[in-house]
Amino acid sequence: MQGPPPICGVTRSVLGQAWRWRGPAADSDDGFAPDELIDRLLIARGCARDALGLHRQPTLRGFMPDPSRFRDMDCAAARLADAIDAGEAIAVFGDYDVDGATSAALLIRLLRELGAAPRAYIPDRLMEGYGPSGAALVRLAQEGARLVVTVDCGAQAFEALAEAKGVGLDVIVVDHHKCATALPDAVAIVNPNRLDESAEGAAHGHLAAVGVAFLLGAALLRELRRRGRFADRPEPSLLPLLDLVALGTVADVAALRGLNRAFVTQGLKVMDKGGNIGLVALARAAGLKRVATASDLGFALGPRINAGGRVGRADLGVRLLTTDDEDEAAAIAAELDALNRERRAIEQAVSEAAVEQALRQDNRAVILVAGAGWHPGVIGIVAGRLKERFGRPALVVAMEGGTGKGSGRSISGVDLGAAVLAAKDEGHLVAGGGHAMAAGLTVAADRLEALGACLEARLSDAVGRARQDRALSFDAVVAPGGVTGALVDALDAGGPYGAGWPAPRVAAGRVRLTRADTVGDGHVRVVATGADGRSLKAVAFRQRDTALGQALLGAGPGRWLWLAGRARRDEWTGREAAELHIDDAAFADGCG
Repeated sequence: MQGPPPICGVTRSVLGQAWRWRGPAADSDDGFAPDELIDRLLIARGCARDALGLHRQPTLRGFMPDPSRFRDMDCAAARLADAIDAGEAIAVFGDYDVDGATSAALLIRLLRELGAAPRAYIPDRLMEGYGPSGAALVRLAQEGARLVVTVDCGAQAFEALAEAKGVGLDVIVVDHHKCATALPDAVAIVNPNRLDESAEGAAHGHLAAVGVAFLLGAALLRELRRRGRFADRPEPSLLPLLDLVALGTVADVAALRGLNRAFVTQGLKVMDKGGNIGLVALARAAGLKRVATASDLGFALGPRINAGGRVGRADLGVRLLTTDDEDEAAAIAAELDALNRERRAIEQAVSEAAVEQALRQDNRAVILVAGAGWHPGVIGIVAGRLKERFGRPALVVAMEGGTGKGSGRSISGVDLGAAVLAAKDEGHLVAGGGHAMAAGLTVAADRLEALGACLEARLSDAVGRARQDRALSFDAVVAPGGVTGALVDALDAGGPYGAGWPAPRVAAGRVRLTRADTVGDGHVRVVATGADGRSLKAVAFRQRDTALGQALLGAGPGRWLWLAGRARRDEWTGREAAELHIDDAAFADGCG
């Protein structure tokens, strides 16, 4: 049976892809003809027709599960409540990325409102590595901590948690990374990706750690309410903390479906109110002069929080997100902005060396590159760049002496985290873990080749299936003059967009390029004109040296093309102006 016809007749674009409708074709007769574009956008992303109302305005009431359905949740809430009632010293041990920083900040802010005085502990990426170490936990116990809550880490910390137990320190693990069959010895391990998780809990395996921390906060408030703690005092609200949940969820590239859509939708509203002065200062340092969007969380705010853990002091993010001092917030935000500029320079150098190696790996399903002197703080970003450029899972390893720290990013349909855990079980790794789309590892230099072979054996079939029918998905086809501010508004109504809920893509054409040149850091800028004389501004970011960029620069004014991309506001020329951010193109010779 033949599949649906390609969009605009494109069976092979400049990037070698067919163009297809994301869902049912706009003109198909499938018994449902939505009057609004938003309905088509939602259905194309997997929304059931009887749930359209729920997804148009995602709310916590519509998506929030009962926290008690998650294993160990009630046990964790009870232990935290005991610590608050007894005035015990509590430490929150977070990972050094945005998800870890927001998770830690959320619990610290909530615990403060409940009368506790928690301390934050964020390990140094270079000196301590990922996750809790036995030495750090023992030191916290020696300094008086009775309870430690690990956030965005701990699911694989067997030895560290055993050392903590040995000195009488209780540990609650709040994580979302994949778990092994066995679990570390802790008071509670709250993780929807436990292999023994309930069906309802496992259905929320796409939550970022900050989302799991929010659910723990809800369970804690319910437990304290049951104990009568709020009989003579106000009960804190979790809603003002949704800005942290939104930031951590988007920055950790968690799938924006179900509860995560509600978290981000409502969190952006909270952020707009400016209640967290650290986020206000960070937005100012990032140059944001309008209401933040989900894209801003991932590309403007998130990288600056991350910069502290990557190339600066790991605790800067948590300090920024928990301070109530405007001067301190402004100073930390400025420091993070400067560190982010430094991070970009380091990233560019590592990326160039990594691409040079990756170009020699055309025969491999999984890109594995390694280099001495590469900064461990940028390898995750570089892995993401390689994945996008080559369309395959990518692992980047920073070598120092005889050991390497690696970070990987995967493509849809290929579970990299499970493969890394398998490689660890087979003895190829010192440590490793992650989730489907991202993973981290530690590997001895003499096991790099064996690691590569293991990943190839486990993932080559899945990568082949994911790549064999490469197709670009579309939500609409418009004339060049149809890329307007009104179109952007209509498409934005189906958001928030991100991982698992992709931003709408449109095909615009047919057009001739009346201008094509390069600007900035390898961007290709074009002006395209349709047969009716109406024009369209478009840009292909960082594509000057790629097949797409060269095709655009070499097209000339005599050839007809279709352009594919995302309609965005042209913020330089006013609200009603829009432009196309190009991610593919196809020649339409013979069509006009």
